[in-house]
Amino acid sequence: MTSAAPILAVGSVAFDSVETPFGKAHEVLGGSAVYFSTSASYFAPVRVVGVVGDDFPPDALAFLDGRPVDLSGLVRKPGRTFRWVGRYGFDLNEATTLDTQLNVFADFKPELPEAFRDTPYVFLGNIDPDLQADVLDQVRSPRLVAADTMNFWISGKLDALRRVLARVDLLLINEAEARQLAGEANLVKAARAIRAMGPKILIVKRGEYGALMFHGEGVFAAPGYLLEAVFDPTGAGDTFAGGVLGFLAREGRLDEPTLRRAIVAGGVMASFNVEAFSLDRLKALAPGDISARYEAFRRLCSFEALG
Repeated sequence: MTSAAPILAVGSVAFDSVETPFGKAHEVLGGSAVYFSTSASYFAPVRVVGVVGDDFPPDALAFLDGRPVDLSGLVRKPGRTFRWVGRYGFDLNEATTLDTQLNVFADFKPELPEAFRDTPYVFLGNIDPDLQADVLDQVRSPRLVAADTMNFWISGKLDALRRVLARVDLLLINEAEARQLAGEANLVKAARAIRAMGPKILIVKRGEYGALMFHGEGVFAAPGYLLEAVFDPTGAGDTFAGGVLGFLAREGRLDEPTLRRAIVAGGVMASFNVEAFSLDRLKALAPGDISARYEAFRRLCSFEALG
């Protein structure tokens, strides 16, 4: 851990109220920066930039004490913390948003502490592309810039998003977003179009079906992990991204084999996340849990040559 490079994570800190076919959770901790940093911290140090309201309990992030997560970039503003209310049906790949209250997040303007500006690995969570650009204007010569986005920004701020993508090395989005962004129904053609916008690496998140990576001239497909109990997929995408970036920062390499292993590491972390509401499962990981499930992933898609 001590040799791993730090990661800058910029995104939301929120309270989520979630209903799935398997239960409910009211005003539990969530947000892209929280899921990402919790996941990534198992591999590398994380520096968080975000905003909370004056209603945010001082001990809400106490579970990160003793972990390599620097919260000095998390600012407190007068007002209420960002809140999201959603419901999932038996198709857990898609949420129905019932209510969104941006509150202090509506006026969020990321300001990086001076000590954060030389962070080599940068993750731009799913925020306004103009804010993502502001972050990139503040960092100095990052080794890898990764970003997430969503259909809302693709529809409403495409020009700003394209300007950001020209400065991004790795983009993580889902299948529907990839097709929408590229204007292509075929995923292979969509990936080619998106990578022409700037990102050298495109990772397409496919929920319970795993992920695809388009890099160089090739494609890598990682399966989803088969689980008997799935309670809440909220934050799975950011948890996946945390595993990917955390692994890359730990390894310090961006070659093809390392990228493939990073995607599996991301899948491992996301598979833990969905086993409980909020961050309950990620908080409770025991030593050896990650390596054991990584090995289970490896066996899941290992086979001999045809011969």
